[in-house]
Amino acid sequence: MKTTMKLFLPLMVIALISFYSCSNINKKASTESGSPEAVSWNLIDLMGSTTEKVSVSGVPLVVESPYGPAIAFDGQDDGIFLDEMPLKGLTQFTIEVIFRPESHGNFEQRFFHCGEANADRVLLETRSTATHWYFDAYLQSGTEKVALIDSTLLHPLDQWYHAAFVVDNGRLRTYINKEKELEGSVNSSPINTGQTSFGVRLDKRSWFKGAIYQVKISPQALKPEDFMNL
Repeated sequence: MKTTMKLFLPLMVIALISFYSCSNINKKASTESGSPEAVSWNLIDLMGSTTEKVSVSGVPLVVESPYGPAIAFDGQDDGIFLDEMPLKGLTQFTIEVIFRPESHGNFEQRFFHCGEANADRVLLETRSTATHWYFDAYLQSGTEKVALIDSTLLHPLDQWYHAAFVVDNGRLRTYINKEKELEGSVNSSPINTGQTSFGVRLDKRSWFKGAIYQVKISPQALKPEDFMNL
């Protein structure tokens, strides 16, 4: 079935992008002073992009979600890579993702990676059991690194979630559906170099099985009431 769907993916993407008028790869704004505001990606925009900044591994599929068309990753070789570094210069930021972790994936999965492949970076990850998953947010800056992870904070698979990772001048917090899970701290500097990937690590390891609708990065340490709505 998946082979048949993959053959029709280009037509599906074009049709859906036209229907929803998704013309921007990323939606970035600036204040009058030139300070950056939020940047966000609907994953279907990236799949339909013709820019050289975007490359795709495998054939991620277009699927419906309660929020609009999303992109499903097979947990084997599907990924999207973006030659942009949206965290450059930021000591405060919030990464939000609307996504659905699915059953039958590997235990360790990375669904968002920003920075270098093996040096300074942010990773948003899941750990999956047969029926549940738990969140892992990882930040590395120089020799400093921290992972916010707790295997007792379980969530059922095959449902849509909002995940957030808040970095506030070295103070870190994670949230699922606007409920705080963990906090920690690290002596960190801005992550200034690297790229961005969705559905897998930049070095094509730890593939994600599930779907992603949207990813948003804000250059502030947001409070839960300011997060995207699920």
